[in-house]
Amino acid sequence: MNFEYEKIPHINEITAVHGTYDFNAPATKSTETFTDRQKHSRKMIPTLEDAIRYVGLKDGMTISFHHHFRNGDYVINMVLDAIAKMGFKNLTVAASSLTDIHEPLIEHIKNGVVTHIETSGLRGKLAEAVSHGLMDFPIVFRSHGGRAAAIETGELHIDVAFLGAPSCDPYGNANGYNRDEENVSCCGSLGYAKLDAQHADKCVIITDHIVPFPNTPFGIPESHVDCVVKVDSIGDPKGIMSGATRYTKNPKELLIAKTAAEVIENSGYFNDGFSMQMGSGGASLATARFLREKMIAKDIKARFALGGITGQIVEMHEEGLIKKILDVQSFDLIAANSVKNNRFHQQIDASYYASYVNKGAAVNQLDFVILSALEIDTDFHVNVLTGSDGVIRGAIGGHPDTAAGASLTIVVAPLLRGRIPTVVNNVNTIVTPGVTVDVLVTDQGIAVNPARPEIKERMLAAGLPVFDIKKLQERAEHIVGKPDPIEYEDKIVGVVMYRDNSVIDVIRQVKEFEL
Repeated sequence: MNFEYEKIPHINEITAVHGTYDFNAPATKSTETFTDRQKHSRKMIPTLEDAIRYVGLKDGMTISFHHHFRNGDYVINMVLDAIAKMGFKNLTVAASSLTDIHEPLIEHIKNGVVTHIETSGLRGKLAEAVSHGLMDFPIVFRSHGGRAAAIETGELHIDVAFLGAPSCDPYGNANGYNRDEENVSCCGSLGYAKLDAQHADKCVIITDHIVPFPNTPFGIPESHVDCVVKVDSIGDPKGIMSGATRYTKNPKELLIAKTAAEVIENSGYFNDGFSMQMGSGGASLATARFLREKMIAKDIKARFALGGITGQIVEMHEEGLIKKILDVQSFDLIAANSVKNNRFHQQIDASYYASYVNKGAAVNQLDFVILSALEIDTDFHVNVLTGSDGVIRGAIGGHPDTAAGASLTIVVAPLLRGRIPTVVNNVNTIVTPGVTVDVLVTDQGIAVNPARPEIKERMLAAGLPVFDIKKLQERAEHIVGKPDPIEYEDKIVGVVMYRDNSVIDVIRQVKEFEL
């Protein structure tokens, strides 16, 4: 084939780098059938240990995991046990969240296998041990959006991602469900795993269900996957899923939910085509139920629902009340199966969901969000990470991301939990700054941030019980008294990052008392 090279701009520079095509070179085209190609062109690795060797894990590296299996997860413990037996040390575990089932990390920390942790949340005995000074280095807590941004910018560099998937083909196309049959380890959206797979230097998919190529539609594409390992089980379905959404019967939660729905109705944001995010707690689920009734009565439909998705949201979608669902995490079996069955139920990654560095996070499109709180103070700062005893017992999640992104942020919480005030002078740990919170709804009245006087006027016009937040705090203290302050050691056990990855607070070691 002849043509005039000199007429192509910059051709000399291009050919100097890439050369020119050799028409006489031997053919490299494969003439095998697909069936024959399947016999050798695959990424399957026999054992987890072989996969660890294959990806070149070394001491001091950062390994990541996702938390879509919640308290049914087997993957993190399985991988760390294998790594410990192989003698690796000084690793950073960058899990999107950790929970009760990850208690075995305590021994891996004591033995020097794991020396650093970055995560969104911590629960159970592991959280208690960390709160009492287990680790030499403080845990870095990030929101889901902050973690996504840290991965994208390289602030959190992942050497190897070990990602569990309920179904995967031999080439690495992975998903959170199995299309051909019911899969006991179904988790639905792989929203937090998707970003890790994309940005990690190496990605290992761990599955208990190999399906024929191509496993489509996929949550993680084969182009992001280095190898695949099949194991007996990646998780306990009882811990992964609740099976069905259960509505609360708690009168206090129902009252809060009813009031929250009335706040939304009268906020100025309850119009046809609105967007929303609801939590998975009892009051949030009930709020969705009361909101459904108002939507039907006024013939109003939501444009989309975002975030962690529950069966309640799916049912409203299937009724035609919510047009589309953007799912970063499926909270129950109804939601997980909906990802498989509903065309407009889209799984999204954590960056699309909430990263502040991308070109347009979905949280910025929210009209309103319903969020919970362990504590909220008179400046509207919210704590969802530490308990009234100072012990870590929660997760940041997408709390500060959605609070900042939504036009109306509503926090729902009882005024008291037992004999512990929820509305306080100063929260133990600031996770979400008060400037991003608009309304607090309790069982004994609501408070509106003074920065939103127009919202307060609308609530008063609707006849809702509006109070100054300091009055709610005083009422709580009058009922149960003023709690004794928590005593801490000097040692910092956790660093809390805001969604822009600036430090917003620290968590100190809880003081030990001699009996």
